[in-house]
Amino acid sequence: MFHKTVTLQPFVDISVHTEGFEMVSAQFGGDNCVYVLLINQIPERERGMFVPSALKLTYTYKVLIVEDQYIDEVVIGGQHFNYHYVQPLRRHLLLVGARCSYYGADKYDLNAKVCDYKGRTIREFLLGDGIQSVQVTEKGTIWTSYFDEGVFGNNGWDQPVGAHGLLAWDEHGNKIYEDNVADIADCYALNVVHEEEVWFYYYTDFLLGCITGGPGQAKVSFMNPEISGSAGFCTDGCHFLFDGGYGKSGDYIIKKNEKAASLTKGHKVHFLNEKAEPLAPLTQDFREDRVLFSKNNLLYQVSIKELV
Repeated sequence: MFHKTVTLQPFVDISVHTEGFEMVSAQFGGDNCVYVLLINQIPERERGMFVPSALKLTYTYKVLIVEDQYIDEVVIGGQHFNYHYVQPLRRHLLLVGARCSYYGADKYDLNAKVCDYKGRTIREFLLGDGIQSVQVTEKGTIWTSYFDEGVFGNNGWDQPVGAHGLLAWDEHGNKIYEDNVADIADCYALNVVHEEEVWFYYYTDFLLGCITGGPGQAKVSFMNPEISGSAGFCTDGCHFLFDGGYGKSGDYIIKKNEKAASLTKGHKVHFLNEKAEPLAPLTQDFREDRVLFSKNNLLYQVSIKELV
């Protein structure tokens, strides 16, 4: 396995928009824009360990919508919930919290909020506890994957919403798909390419699954990427760029699908920033054939086409 070093240049500096705010996440949308979620202060963890869902104090969020060099802002103030993800949802924005609690019959947190572009709430609904990833298609299908606590239950959920590990919802929060093929204990990575092509990678089998046909006529196929613990991947349908996996922070691996359901051993890739220093991103997001990195208010992206 040979090594390749790639130097990336930032495509945008968001620092003028972040004064008084801290970054929560940066994600690709299905519309090819980048969506950055900021909060005026990161909420403290409960007992120094657990991510809270409902918040005692009032927080202000800011969403940056980045298209080429143009950046638009949406301020969402007066919030009492801990949100971690933002995606475009047709003509609105979808904010999702990774955690939510169950308190009793018909009493639970609604961890999905749909807002307009003036920051006004349109509706709220439940997407379940323990959300690992959220990606929304251009048609408004919401895909959610779940880590182990969302699959097996915590925060009061004896019958967790995310028990199947991977679900799809319509724009109003009605479930339209759940995985019944893979044995998902923890869905490590999700890549929604478009309405009829969704990839996922999961523990314990470490298999790469592909859902085709859309939620209503889903067919699932699998291949073994021969990689353990990858936190994300992108694909052009032929090549795959994986996060390096367990204990390999900063390593990425490119593999090629040369035979049916089989990937090559591949080669390693290390990314450097514009100063030729190792790029250690604060956040990373894989979508379609690209990966997005954020670091020090700078955003970087690279496509598989640029690497092969």
